Amino acid sequence: MKISKTDALASTFLRPTLRFEQQDLTSFAGLVIFQALFARLRLSQRMARCFRHRNAVTIFPLHKIVLLLVVHVLLGFRCLRECRYYADDPLVLRVLGLRRLPDVSTISRHLSSLDALSVERLEALRTDLVVERLSDLPVGCITLDFDGSVIGTRRRAEGVAVGFNKKKKGQRSYYPLKCTVAQTGQVLDVLHRSGNVHDSNGARDFIRACVERVRAVRPGKRAIEVRMDSAFYSDEILTELEALGVRYTVSVPFERFPAMKSEIEQRIEWRDIDEWRDAFERRWQPAAWSAPRRFIFVRTFTAKQGKAPLQLDLFEPRSYHFEHKVIVTNSRAELDELVLCHEGRGSQEGLFAEMKSENALAYVPTKTWLGNRAYMAAMTLAHNLSRELTMVTSAPSRGRTDKRAALWVFPRIATVRRNLLQRAGRLSRPQGRLTLSMSANDAIRTDIETALEKLEQIS
Repeated sequence: MKISKTDALASTFLRPTLRFEQQDLTSFAGLVIFQALFARLRLSQRMARCFRHRNAVTIFPLHKIVLLLVVHVLLGFRCLRECRYYADDPLVLRVLGLRRLPDVSTISRHLSSLDALSVERLEALRTDLVVERLSDLPVGCITLDFDGSVIGTRRRAEGVAVGFNKKKKGQRSYYPLKCTVAQTGQVLDVLHRSGNVHDSNGARDFIRACVERVRAVRPGKRAIEVRMDSAFYSDEILTELEALGVRYTVSVPFERFPAMKSEIEQRIEWRDIDEWRDAFERRWQPAAWSAPRRFIFVRTFTAKQGKAPLQLDLFEPRSYHFEHKVIVTNSRAELDELVLCHEGRGSQEGLFAEMKSENALAYVPTKTWLGNRAYMAAMTLAHNLSRELTMVTSAPSRGRTDKRAALWVFPRIATVRRNLLQRAGRLSRPQGRLTLSMSANDAIRTDIETALEKLEQIS
């Protein structure tokens, strides 16, 4: 349809007069979807049971404070003081069941006052929600990835210590060990630790607890496999995994073993995995180990990084070399499947990166150990809930892959915020019925109505 120039152009030079009035306007109209998800999971009621042993009478119950932290992270905020910028948002208050938000000092004081039992119950609730999702997964094997992640801080909080940090040497930090589920991209559990410990510190008991919790869902009907990096390479941990009856693939720090290096140097026949990778296997037993195990030797044909000036008028010269790695496993699968499965654990690094950059994982809010544990539990719970929303409102888009990719293609939480959560709206009561009005955008209307419809059908 052809339009005139007058219909297309308008004067935009006049600056409007500003007025700040108290109205029922919200900047997060899409939060109504998470309100429905919270109701389906009975999140507020279950969170209240985490603190039922606390008899102190307070204006703001502890479970409301923790639920506020979950919403705070979902909305994309980081520091506690930033809650002032949505303190009068009517939809946020309605989701939390409050008439007003607590002050920043109140939130910090409640976090600092938490006891060990409260934090343990809160962490158990996070695990329970993930396990409930695992019970419905259409797969015969659950993949658990274990790895540590540095949480650096400038403040002198309880338990922080100077540890290994190749980016910010000398920085105080925590070094929590996380267990994530590959099929859902959710955090199953977290072992909170000081920053000066080795990756494997406390890992044996933590791994056993995670495996037993997952196995309790459907005993004997599902296999469990575990993937870990070379920091967990020890006879003690591998023996524990074998006693638990799980399959595992663990990276080997083979540079420390001259016998392994000689195996690679003397090897003539390699089995092709794909265009760029070869492998071979053998059973080997280090001197201090109780029994031999299956070792997979892999070499990858890669291009060296060119540091010399480029010949822009001709071509970019490249030289190639082999990069090697070794994997120890108790699985009987074929070489190519094992190599691809172990390489799939790289998705966990992307998960940590997203949580640090977009979900405030790298933020340390209080000076107390338990307060920071509780904040991490709320942050990881917010991450899990964002994944849960996708899983509840859509069918799996993938089947089982060799790399154990997530069954759903999850949008980044920043995309969810931009497309759904951060939408202007107005709360009103025409004819006494509470109504949330938003702009007539077809894409937004379709996404929100479809999500709410599916949540109502499930509940």
